[in-house]
This record gives sequence, structure tokens and C-alpha cells, in this order.
Amino acid sequence: MPVIGVRLSQAKRLFFDRQKVLSKVSRAERRVLSRFGAYVRQDAKQRIRRRKRPSQPEESPTNQTGLLKRHIYFLFDPDRRSVVIGPARLSTGSDAPATLEYGGQTVVETTDGQPVRVAIEERPYMGPAFRQELPKVPAMWRDSVR
Repeated sequence: MPVIGVRLSQAKRLFFDRQKVLSKVSRAERRVLSRFGAYVRQDAKQRIRRRKRPSQPEESPTNQTGLLKRHIYFLFDPDRRSVVIGPARLSTGSDAPATLEYGGQTVVETTDGQPVRVAIEERPYMGPAFRQELPKVPAMWRDSVR
């Protein structure tokens, strides 16, 4: 019986081009995660509504000035192979987006200009948007590597 001699390095070349497959997976990963980031951002922006009254605890925030709604972004991070989604910090003295999302203490000025420390209950908008879009990820991955 004849013995067929094939080296391991030769056998690998018979199956697939590894670099080409990794390149296609990286491209698909970037595309899928960026699409997921766009969907979460859009959902979060839609949750911030214009109302005549302030939002209630556990309700998404009211759009007072439009800054929060206009400054929600997403970015694919190739080094970590992930997507970062959320509001931009607009000023160094304020952590309003995080305070709205998770609740906490903050200082506000009264009508006569006096600073007062108040407790803000959470008014989540990013977490619910993320949880709403997360089940759609497997469908986005399906047939994404071509």
C-alpha cells in the first residue's frame, strides 16, 4: 500500500487561506458591531422624549435642551474588538448623563443662585436601549462572513 507523504504546512494550505478568512471575519465583526452600535444609539435617542413635565424615576429622561439626545455616539474600537456606545461628556463639571442613567447626588442652583445638593433617582435610557437591541445580534452575525 503506497504511503502519501504530506507535510503539515502543506496540508494547511489545502484547506483555506487563513489570513483571508481572518480578514473577512474582522471586516464582518466591524460591520456587525457598528450596526449594533447604531441601533442602540438610535433606540436610546428615541427614548429621550420632549415633554411638558419632568420625567419620573424609572422613566427615560425628558429632553430639556436637546444636548443629551444630540450627543449620543457609538464607536468601533478595533484594539478591543468592541463597540462603545453612549453620551459624550460635554463639560468637565457635570456628569449629568451618568447621573440620569444610574441616579446619584448632584448640586443644582436654586432660583436665587444658591447651590443645593439633591438626590436624583435613575432615569435609564442607555441600558434599556442596549437590552432591547441585544437579542438582534445573532441575526446580524448570521451570514455576515462571506
